[in-house]
Amino acid sequence: MALRILALEPYYGGSHQAFLDGWMAHSGHQFTLLTLPAFHWKWRMRHAAITLADQINQQAAEGQQWDLVFASDMLNLAELRGLVTDEVARLPSVLYFHENQLTYPAQQPREWDYHFAFSNFVSGLSASQSWFNSSFHRLDFLSALADFLQRMPDHQPLEQVARIEANSQVQWPGVDLPPRSLEERADGPLRICWAARWEHDKAPGILQQALLQLDQQGVEFRISVLGESFRNSPEEFDQMRSQLAERIDQWGFLPSRADYQQALAAADVFVSTAAHEFFGISVVEAIAAGAYPLVPRRLAYPDVLTLDDHPEREIFFYDGSSDELANRLAQLAQTTTEVRREPLLESLRASMERYSWPLRAAAMDQQLVQLIASAN
Repeated sequence: MALRILALEPYYGGSHQAFLDGWMAHSGHQFTLLTLPAFHWKWRMRHAAITLADQINQQAAEGQQWDLVFASDMLNLAELRGLVTDEVARLPSVLYFHENQLTYPAQQPREWDYHFAFSNFVSGLSASQSWFNSSFHRLDFLSALADFLQRMPDHQPLEQVARIEANSQVQWPGVDLPPRSLEERADGPLRICWAARWEHDKAPGILQQALLQLDQQGVEFRISVLGESFRNSPEEFDQMRSQLAERIDQWGFLPSRADYQQALAAADVFVSTAAHEFFGISVVEAIAAGAYPLVPRRLAYPDVLTLDDHPEREIFFYDGSSDELANRLAQLAQTTTEVRREPLLESLRASMERYSWPLRAAAMDQQLVQLIASAN
């Protein structure tokens, strides 16, 4: 049963774009995709409902019809439903939480930014279902809602948290899993890779401190620091580039997917220092490429690496501090040729297949079919 899906993305870039592009490429449903550019995120959350409603109404007037609305958390879904035709407003709807504005770590919190968290809340109430990209994210958001609402002066709609919870579920994003590097490892020092957005919530200072400790201890290593930089990227990146210039293999944003996958395949160890992560696509990609993950024991990582079901995978976690990260990397550097041969790494790599796009697209396709069936 092929559904006609109206997909709305006010912030069409990065992981939001990759999610929709990947799903559409593997889905059996038909998508009408309406998007806005991925910048000025606060303005997008303010105006997207108005702008996209105009586009929807125009297409509806031309005879376009849909079975379901699918939107990301950057859209105020309740506002949109009040601005579109009655036919569209009555359609079942799914809200996908890539992130949320309630527990996303703001660099400089402002009280008036609570409006965006409330938009997420109201959108969740308006949706037929809310999907979260990890169990950690779902619980993180729902558990924070009650405290958030209790800070309001009166008429606190605390009972509505249970309503969102009842209509919520976890739907992992799909990942284009890179092929594992089958080449024999070349001689040389430990190759470390770090890849993320160059923003404060990825805690580059922890990486910087750990690498400088290794450098001062005389540990031999090479480093690739990958990702998209921004105008206000943390100063630690420029500092690291200067401090560790002689140890750098790759630096910054790689122009092609093939270049990125090659950098992952070349890595012995993939490191995360994130202070915020609701899923962690780059970690999944790196594991699939054969790298040994070393990630904080927090956020979505225990969930994504299924630590509860496989406690032996504790070896892939550290406490999130620069000191322990440096110590663990120093230990791995002593057995460089054996890092990729860690017996537990193969089973971990195999488990990443569950995030592959063919499997994820099929699962999400079927969930939408079930939603439509239950709505009729």
